[in-house]
Amino acid sequence: MLALLVVLCGVLGLMVGSFLNVVIHRVPKDESIVTPRSHCPNCDTELANRDNIPVISWLVLRGKCRTCSHPISARYPIVEAITGALFAAMAARFGWDEALPAYLVFTAFLVALSGIDLDTFLLPKKLVWPSFFAGVVLLGGASLLQGDSRSAIEAAIGGALAFGVLFVIHFISPRGMGFGDVRLAAVLGLHLGWLQLGQVGVGLFLSFTLSAVVGVALIALGLKTRKDKVPFGPFLAGGTLLAVFVGQAIQRYYVDSMGF
Repeated sequence: MLALLVVLCGVLGLMVGSFLNVVIHRVPKDESIVTPRSHCPNCDTELANRDNIPVISWLVLRGKCRTCSHPISARYPIVEAITGALFAAMAARFGWDEALPAYLVFTAFLVALSGIDLDTFLLPKKLVWPSFFAGVVLLGGASLLQGDSRSAIEAAIGGALAFGVLFVIHFISPRGMGFGDVRLAAVLGLHLGWLQLGQVGVGLFLSFTLSAVVGVALIALGLKTRKDKVPFGPFLAGGTLLAVFVGQAIQRYYVDSMGF
């Protein structure tokens, strides 16, 4: 049954990833994510259903529009594949737990926000706040179904704690930490705190570590300089997702190594 759930969530993730490509492209432009239907940006031809199958259509068409042969960015199948893989991984992590829907929705928002941040260096409030309230409703519902008030309380504390930590950093260095990252931290802390309050610290540590490692690598490869801006949202998302999957193991290792 778990294998079936993983496969179903993986397929769902591929379809959601196709929609997230629309969100990433249109939300920064204040365009509707519902209409018009997906179309070629070059010849404006509306995509047929057969050309809108996640990943497969891009491979069949060899990354080109069927009508005008204009190149289609590889980012489209990449976003679809990443979303599908993450949905499957979340299903394997939570199984048939009542909290699974919350973490699937959370994952979708993280993918969309990361893509937008990479493109625009912005984390739009019109996505951050819905992700927060969706988490409150879905995690709150899971806590009620499980009769687990502890998780709900720690989720609230985790959201406030993560928000507070990044708010202090933003206050000290507003040019180094945008307020969009501060808002997003509340969403991340909410979902990590629901798992266990200690996971909030693990998630933030992993986020800053990823940022440092990738930043040094980009400078070493000559792709960035120390003065270039690098969006922090994708690192927050990456560190948080790592904490969801391996945070408890990291926390146990730290506790054991410190002799607590």
